[in-house]
Amino acid sequence: MKIGVFDSGFGGLTVLRELLRVVPDATYLYLGDTARLPYGSKSAATVARYAVSSSRFLLERGAQFLVIACNTATALALDEIKQAASVPVIGVVEPGASAAAAITRTGNVDVIGTPATVASHAYAKSLQSKGIEAVEKACPLVEEGWIDHPVTEQVARICLEELQLFGPLAHVERERRPDVLLLGCTHYPLLEPLLRRLLPKEISLVDSAASTAQVVAKELRDSEQPTSKLGTPEIRFFATDSVEKFRALGERFLGKRIEKVELISLPE
Repeated sequence: MKIGVFDSGFGGLTVLRELLRVVPDATYLYLGDTARLPYGSKSAATVARYAVSSSRFLLERGAQFLVIACNTATALALDEIKQAASVPVIGVVEPGASAAAAITRTGNVDVIGTPATVASHAYAKSLQSKGIEAVEKACPLVEEGWIDHPVTEQVARICLEELQLFGPLAHVERERRPDVLLLGCTHYPLLEPLLRRLLPKEISLVDSAASTAQVVAKELRDSEQPTSKLGTPEIRFFATDSVEKFRALGERFLGKRIEKVELISLPE
């Protein structure tokens, strides 16, 4: 099985990291559209155009399954990608929302994500269809790989304070008290230690990257799709710009060394 994984940059590598853990015998193609990131500040029409061209690139190289490892592309362009693809397509929104709905006890979930993902209300709509109330908050974190930077912690504190999950208002009763924080951006799993330290113990974290990998693994099992019999997975990395930067930052997201990144160009 050849699985194509697409993201606007590096964040989708957290999805690939989880896929390698639960579907270790597949062949992977990973494309980071680094020349056109960030998607989170672009219009829906532009995101759809970029996402479809990236998906077609992976399909032309033999992808038999597509994972849209970008919350913004999933939120704004999943239907267009499915229409353009002749293979199964999984995005990151529905798996994350389903995982959050499965563990909430209060029926209330907070979501943090990029401005475009939050503006689409994709997570809120998915959660509401499951009877879950959602509050969404745009939270610009992990820019330029600033995982351990003081600015990142400061922004995280501000976002959590505005959600009344941290700081002097953390114990003020909201009308609907959440017990789950859904990480609606694939950059955010790198911040789990920081978020866990700041959040009250009763708040559970849901990582959409891990949830998506579990859904892909289940779909492959249910469809009885064969994977390769390689001892280690074969992975090819593609980027539309700055391959050295992709390697340097990407290794932090993937959690392992990236030996080679192929520079490509995509049609508009």
